[in-house]
Amino acid sequence: MTKTLFRLDNRVAMVTGASRGLGRRFALALANAGADVVLAARDGKRLDEVAAEITSLGTRALPVVMDVTDRSSIEKAYEAAEAAFGPIRAVVNNSGIAITKRLLDVSEAEWNPVIDVNLTGAWVVAQTAAKAMVAHGLGGSIVNISSILGQRTNPGIIAYNAAKAGLDHVTREMAAELAKYGVRVNALAPGYIETDMNRSYWETPPGKALISRVPMGRLGQEEDLDGPIVFLASDASAYITGQVLGLDGGHAVGFI
Repeated sequence: MTKTLFRLDNRVAMVTGASRGLGRRFALALANAGADVVLAARDGKRLDEVAAEITSLGTRALPVVMDVTDRSSIEKAYEAAEAAFGPIRAVVNNSGIAITKRLLDVSEAEWNPVIDVNLTGAWVVAQTAAKAMVAHGLGGSIVNISSILGQRTNPGIIAYNAAKAGLDHVTREMAAELAKYGVRVNALAPGYIETDMNRSYWETPPGKALISRVPMGRLGQEEDLDGPIVFLASDASAYITGQVLGLDGGHAVGFI
């Protein structure tokens, strides 16, 4: 029974920010669980490459160009996706950007884009998905990708931290309002995950210092994301909503 619950066969999932990084990994994990996957991002060429990876697994993939800072772009992409694949039953709200600036140095021009993508854009994507899920009457799962930095401080990325903290609360508010429609809303909050883009940093003294603060004594690996994202998107988490699931090796609770 557990194996069946963790499957997404005959369901459609959408992943935003799917052209690279963690978004690509989320899309591949859902495809491996049997889902047909709608891949959304601004970079159409990279989306095509990820779509080719997914179709090689034996499931369908549809790349759609979407800018999460543009409501009309989100709505058009969502409509095109449902016209091609049918109702979307799971949405992974992953698009995000960051800027490294300390409190006294960050300008409003630098602050606003981070909030626009990580908080406002995520909210509009989730709202668009929720409206469609309620209209279809089939229920669904929305998974907002947050961060452990929504729950704790880390000097130098105040805008990102503020956006993720806001997204955590948006998750809880949406869950409370949408539960009666069978639409669940949760957040996944990764800690430090090793990727091709950041691998060299973890060999530096500051990188090693951060790793030393993780109780499990290691960085997260991309494969550590697979089980949690499929769990939250699938019926395995059918009675879970309004939660922020940490994926951080114990980092958020501190080093003991």
